[in-house]
Formats: sequence, C-alpha cells, structure tokens
Amino acid sequence: MSDKPIIVNVADVPDNDVPRSKGATIKVMLGDKEGMPHFHTRIFTLEPGTVIAGHHHDTIEHEQVMLEGIMKLTVGDEVHVVKPGDVMYLPKGLAHSYENIGDSPVRFVCCIPALLPYSTVFEE
Repeated sequence: MSDKPIIVNVADVPDNDVPRSKGATIKVMLGDKEGMPHFHTRIFTLEPGTVIAGHHHDTIEHEQVMLEGIMKLTVGDEVHVVKPGDVMYLPKGLAHSYENIGDSPVRFVCCIPALLPYSTVFEE
C-alpha cells in the first residue's frame, strides 16, 4: 500500500482486450501494480456495436460512472439505457451485460473491491 498520492494519466496506461468481447478494451488505472489495498479503478471502452456478453462475479460488486457514449446495460432482468453522467451499481452475483448502442465509443469508469483473484462466469 502506498502512503503517497498516485496520479496516473489515462494516456499512459495500455489498453487490454476484454476477453470474449471483440471491440472492448480495459485500462487498469489503479490496481495491484500500484499497491491499491481496497479497490481497483478501471476504464472500459466499447466501440460502436460492441457487446460484453452476460456474465456475473460471485465475490465482487461494481460501481461505474458513464463518461461517453450511450449504452444498453442489462442487469438481471432489467434493461437500462445509460448515458454520460449516469452512475451504476451492480451487486455481486447478479448477471450483467453491456452493449454500445450509439455511433461513437462508450467509455466508463468501473471500480471494484481489491479481492483478487475473482472469477467471471459467462452466461450460456
């Protein structure tokens, strides 16, 4: 754990492909590498038409902030259209999926507890 402030610029963090989701990338802004003890901050980008398939995590919840674009967020049986400025909470164990339904990239911040490793179970 760091006892000093850490400043990371989004341009300095590499994009990594999101598994099973062509057109989706993730940047781990603050995580294990930076010694984050309680939560990890990531930024997801979905190109137009991109879907992150339905999945759940049994041990972690999510808090997310929509930055750019327009996206369909399905959580359990509920479907929401989210836009910049919306903040989302996804409970642990509840299936969720994302779909960029706009003409420009979607970008959102996602914070999760630092309970690594955690599993992602894709819905079939």
